This record gives sequence, structure tokens and C-alpha cells, in this order.
Amino acid sequence: MNRLNGKTAVITGGGTGIGRAAAKRFIEEGAFVFIFGRRQEALDAAVADLGPNARAVTGSVSNLADLDRLYAAVKAERGTLDIVFANAGAGSPLPLGQITAEHIDDTFDTNVKGTIFTVQKALPLMGSGGSIILTGSSAGTTGAPGFTAYSASKAAVRNLARTWAEDLKGTGIRVNVLSPGATATELAKEALGEEGQKAYGAMTPLQRMADPAEIGAVAAFLASADSSFMTASEVAVDGGLAQL
Repeated sequence: MNRLNGKTAVITGGGTGIGRAAAKRFIEEGAFVFIFGRRQEALDAAVADLGPNARAVTGSVSNLADLDRLYAAVKAERGTLDIVFANAGAGSPLPLGQITAEHIDDTFDTNVKGTIFTVQKALPLMGSGGSIILTGSSAGTTGAPGFTAYSASKAAVRNLARTWAEDLKGTGIRVNVLSPGATATELAKEALGEEGQKAYGAMTPLQRMADPAEIGAVAAFLASADSSFMTASEVAVDGGLAQL
């Protein structure tokens, strides 16, 4: 398929996991992709794997100057931008009673502030037919014990899409949320181990965790004209976790 032929995309959190899998799928479908993330080593490895239609920019979505550098690079090489996949995210468990202001700030700076400015700073490069994809989470719907800040931040991301669909009326730019459940990224595998992965997989009707490529495939759908009548929507790619 060449659903994204000639399109230019930005993917934050693009060095590993879902972001890297989405970048691979976008390129396979004809896009030119800029991946953005904090770890230079991971970005270098990703670009080496993704090939000549990938570029990497190092930085944090919570740093506005870093985002300015990202979009300056996009404008200099490509001129315009068609797809933004605001995928960078952060979260760690801290149970109620132990939550700190620093923990909340760290989570919301990436997941909410970072998402807002990733999109806002992209808009001058985007036009009709553009697609914005925000990474939500099943935790934004169901909650997750011990993940107060993370769950709340992902619920906020869901509402950003609803609000922005109104704000973007008349522009031809769509905005949707892709909400994964437990996904077998490199980080998750390391953190959970084999038994942990089995336990998380067992929570879903499909009895397994997602492969990052499965999330990337849905991101490609939302980026393409195949989803042209979708905006303000949430697509759950969670094996049924938050649906039952």
C-alpha cells in the first residue's frame, strides 16, 4: 500500500516502541518521517533501521525550544507537514497517599503540555488534509491502580482531541486519539519480564499484549485518507481491555 505516498510526518517518542513501529509503517506506505525523542542513541539506531526516508531530531516535547528546532528542520527540508503523531509519553506508578507535586509535573509536562505544544507548533506547517494523532491509553478510560497522574493525563489527551476538532473546523485538519492497551515495547518487556507480560496479556480478551507493529498499523490508518471522515474520535487498540 502507498496510502501515505509523498506525505511528511512527525512522530514524537519515535526512537523506540510504538513510535518507531509507526515510523516504519509510515515509511513503508510512502511517507517521509521525522522522528523526535530524547535519546540520541535510540534515534540513531532507528534511523539506521528506517533508511533514507527518515530523519531524527533530538529533544524533549516539554522543551519549547526543542520543538522549534524540530519544526525548523521539517520546514527547511520538506516545506510543509501532513501528519503529526504526538506519541511521546511518560508515566510511572505512585499510589494515592504518596503522590508528589514533582511526580505530577513530570507526567503532565510530557503527556499534556508536551502534546499541546507538539500540535500547536506544527499547525503553521499544516493544511487541508492534515492528520493529527494523539496517543491516549486504555488507562484514560478505565483508570489504573497506582497511576493517578498518568491516567488523568491520558484522560486529558482524550479531551484535547474533542476540543481541537472544534478549534480546527474549516481547516480540513483532522485530530483523533489512538489508545493502546498493554504493548510489548522494549521498555515494557524489560520492566515486566516474561511473567509480567503474561499477566498483563491475561487481562485482555485476546489473552496477550499488543505488538508495537499492530499499534503502528492503526496509526497509519488514522494518518491516511482511509480515515477521512473521522475527527474527535478515539480508536482503542487494547485487545478489548477497556471495552468490557
